[in-house]
This record gives sequence, C-alpha cells and structure tokens, in this order.
Amino acid sequence: MQPVELTNALSDVANRLRIDSIRSTTAAGSGHPTSCASAAELAAALFFAEMRLDLENPRNPRADRFVLSKGHAAPLLYSVWSELGVVSAADLLTLRRGDSIYEGHPTPRIPFVDTATGSLGQGLSFGLGMAIAQAADPYGARTFVMMGDGESAEGSVWEAVELAGRRGQSNLVALVDVNRLGQSAPTMYGHDVDDLAARYRANEWHTQVVDGHDVAAVLDALEIARGVSDKPSVLVALTYKGRNIVDVEDAEGWHGKPLPPEHADRAVAHLESLMSGAPAPAPRPADPGKLATRPHMKLSGLTYDLGDAVATRSAYGDALKAIGVEYDCIVAVDGDTQNSTYSERFGDAVPERYTEAFIAEQNMVGIASGQSALGRVPFAATFACFLTRAADQIRMGGISGTNVKLCGSHAGISIGQDGPSQMGLEDLALFGTVPGCVVFYPSDAVSAARAVELAANHDGMCYVRTTRPATPVLYSMDEPFEIGRAKVVRSGDGDVCTVVAAGVTLEQALEAADTLAAEGVGVRVIDPFTIKPIDAACLREAVSATGGRIVTVEDHYRTGGIGDAVDQALGEVAGVVHRRLAVDAVPHSGKPAELLDEFGISARHVVAAVRDLTA
Repeated sequence: MQPVELTNALSDVANRLRIDSIRSTTAAGSGHPTSCASAAELAAALFFAEMRLDLENPRNPRADRFVLSKGHAAPLLYSVWSELGVVSAADLLTLRRGDSIYEGHPTPRIPFVDTATGSLGQGLSFGLGMAIAQAADPYGARTFVMMGDGESAEGSVWEAVELAGRRGQSNLVALVDVNRLGQSAPTMYGHDVDDLAARYRANEWHTQVVDGHDVAAVLDALEIARGVSDKPSVLVALTYKGRNIVDVEDAEGWHGKPLPPEHADRAVAHLESLMSGAPAPAPRPADPGKLATRPHMKLSGLTYDLGDAVATRSAYGDALKAIGVEYDCIVAVDGDTQNSTYSERFGDAVPERYTEAFIAEQNMVGIASGQSALGRVPFAATFACFLTRAADQIRMGGISGTNVKLCGSHAGISIGQDGPSQMGLEDLALFGTVPGCVVFYPSDAVSAARAVELAANHDGMCYVRTTRPATPVLYSMDEPFEIGRAKVVRSGDGDVCTVVAAGVTLEQALEAADTLAAEGVGVRVIDPFTIKPIDAACLREAVSATGGRIVTVEDHYRTGGIGDAVDQALGEVAGVVHRRLAVDAVPHSGKPAELLDEFGISARHVVAAVRDLTA
C-alpha cells in the first residue's frame, strides 16, 4: 500500500507535466501533447519515486538512466526536468525553436539525454547496451526505457526483447505506454495489454500489466520490479492518449497536434482543478560519480612481415584483441560472424567485455551505441553488407554523436563464390553520408591494425572496411598513420597518371604499375587509407604532378565510393580527367580474381585506363 500523501503528490506532478507539455507545444505551434499526457503518471512515478538521479551531473555512471524511446513525447521529458528544477519554465517555451536545445525529439545536446530518439523502435536496444555497461560496474545502476505501443510493431524492439530476456538483464526496466492510438489509426495491439504482455513473458521478461494512470499501482509494480534479480522487467501500462485533456482524451485525430490557445487555456484550467496542491517529492539521489576519462590508447605487441599475405579482417581481430586486453574501456559486439570478422579473438581473451548479439544487426548497433553512452569504446562487427540492415541505427548514431566503432568485413566482389547477397558494395556510400563518421579503408594488415588504434582514440563514429582475401603486407610496423592522410605507395619524377585504390584493388593497382613501368610509363599510386576525410591535398598535388590524369579503382558500386570522394576532393581543380573503375552491375558468384576482371577492376583494366588517358 502506497502512502496517500505520495500518490496525491505524484498525481499532481503528472498533471503539471501535462500542463507544461500543453503550454510548450501550443507556444511552439507543433508537437505531441497527447502522447505526453498518456505517460505522465509513469514519468512522475519513475523520476520522483523510483530512479536514483544526479541532478547536477545526469551522466553520472552511478545514477540510473532513462531512455525516451517514444521520442515524440519529448515535451514530457523536458517538463520532468523542469519539475526537478533543472530546466526553467522559460526554456520550456522555446520548444522546437531554432535557437533552442529543446528540439521536437530529444538529442544529446541536452545533458540529461543520452541518445537521439524519435526514429521509433530503437530505444530498447540502446537501453540494453547501457544496462550491459552498468552491470559491469559495482554501483547497481539501472536503465529505464519508456516505449510506445505503436513502436512495438518494429522488429528491432523484439531483437532487443529476445536478447535481454535470454541474458537475464535484470537491471533493465521497460515501460510500455499502451495508449491505443498511433499516428494515423489505432495501433496493432490497441488496448490488448494481455496480448502484448504475453509476448514479453514468452521472451523471459518479468511482466506486469498495470493501469498506467493509477499512481499507486505503478509504484507497486516498480517496487516489485526492483526486487527481480534474474530477468529484465516490463510494465505494460494501459493508458489513454490525451489523458485528462478536455475534448481530446482517447480521441482519434490528435496525434502530433498542439491545442489551439483557447483550447489550451480550458485544458490547463481543468487540469489545475484536479490538483491537490501537494509539492513534488524529492527524487532519490544517486551517489556522486563521473565517467572515467578515456586514456590515449596505444597498440602494441603485433608484428607483420613485409610481403606476407594477411587479410585485413584478420588484422582487425588481432588489433582488437591487443588493444582490448590492454584497455578495459574497450568492448566488442558481434552478430554471429565472430569467426569471420575475427572478433572472436577479443571474445576469447576478455569474454566479460564481449557481447554476442546474434543475427540481429539493428540491435547489435543499438547495444554498441548504448555502451558508448556509459564511457565504453565499443567495436561492433559483421559483414559489410549486413550493416545496411542497421542503416537507421547508424543514422541516429550520427545524430547522437555516438562513439561507436563499426567494422564491415567481406566487402566487395572479392569475397567470390558466396555471391551478391554477401558482398558489401554499398557500405562506403552509407557511412559516407553520416555526419562526423570517419571511414577507414585499410589495404594491408599494418594499416588495418592502425585503423583500429586510431578509431579507438577518435571521439566519434568510425567505420573500418575490411576484406576477405589476404593481401600483401605493404607497410612496416613503425609506419605512421593518421586520419585524413593518404600514402603515396609508388611514385616517380616522370609519372603521367595518378591511380587511387584501396583494399584488394590497391594490389591490382600496384600490379598495373609494374606492367606500365616495364613499358616505360610511370604512374603514381595512392592508398587513401581514409575515404572520409580523404586527403585532398595529397590528391591535388598528385594530379598536378601527373598532368591532371587520375584513375580510381574500387571494389564498390560506382555511387558513393572512392571515385565520388576523389571528385569532391578535387572540386574545381581545372584540367582534371578522371577515369572511374567500379562495380557497375549486380555481380554473381565466382572466383575472386575472375570477378575482379569481369567487373572491370583488375590490374589489366587499370592498365587499359591509364593507356587510354595517356594516348
């Protein structure tokens, strides 16, 4: 039995949250007040009675964390922090303005927000990643994820539900706001909370169905969840969209619509009439703490001999293990490809910091992003082609400025016999569009290992593209590498053309250079190392020295790859003639060497392109 004073106070908090959500959305002229209203009691109970908070340092690792997966209810979250005294009433009224951090959907520009949400279905994966990171610490912190019933149609939700249940992730608590109404029609589940609850229960969650507007019932359910130690918990809460808002509650056609001013005034007056005047309870405080400062990480203990044939994916595994053993902030996630990406080397060495996400790439990326919010440096790997499944999680990670590191192996037609469904040919285009993402494309074992080292130390998203076939070791172990600095691997005073290649095509370019050199034709061969940022200065200098002639050759579709990056780097440089060799059709199974030749990116095609440009 909950004290009446507490339940009355929290009911008042819930109605004040509704009032603030109405006022801010009406002032903005847009927003989702009805979606805020349905979850008001859930939020009041969480923040003012259950969660352990650090109001001065919301990212304190000893504090509980909250993810608003139904990000369109952002005004509710901002109103909570206003009720807590962190956000001013005046700031609430800047909602959705261009000069405000209080955007239509939350982003980490706000100190109490860990991830951008609003692309529905992603919050639970992110929360699972946070909970995994929290469980490694002795503080007993938990993660709470508020979800909508509409987003429960997303497959990524159930990827997270299944894995969290199988892991017994007991420090993860989900609250599903089942308000029945979606954007355009009733949701898949409507108000059938028992059906939704059964699905969680079947996936090994401790499940409670609750009246989401009964504060005492919500508090009781949260108290029970607190005592569950062997599985994640979910409160499936039956609620009503627009709760306590006159002429709006449980009515269709109000999603994403603010109340007109006169209607807002009437709604506020009604909400005020429901309140007892009780002050908000003080939230539970968390112990003081702060995220650990990440060290500068140095890779050591690896040796590769010049000329040896080593796959860059193998070097990725070597480097991840080497740096992971040395620095405990490194964690790894894989999607059931660990024996191909070689993440298994890390997992075997430090299993307590390895997460197997199985064949669920959206959840894999979400978990990695969640771990990064707790100060970890996560590396997540799978085949390059499968990362396209997680394109939206990657896009949202870019918006969040997440510090996740992604590795896509088996890139390009060079994987051979497995065929086009396994060939990553779109990945450079995908990652090239993500703001702030560094795109590494190493061409040998040494550069792959250094890419891992540089990615670990870089503050922001990184993508490392690795390949299946072994390629010759080109660089000595003491060769320095930098983000945005290319390597000129072949040059001479009389060079007549520049060739830019990476990964398996760099080997083809060097073979072509040897053939041309025997004919007395010199070419300058450049290994870009990073495709984004690309070394524009190096490229411009090379093109200037080689008569404006340049060939790019890449194991990627034509759009969005090396050729496009080179064009952008050269910009308005006059007199440039650029011949682009890329995969221009859907490939098929075959031997790698045969496919490289058939699709126009082998050494003989490089030779032909140079001859044509210099004829």
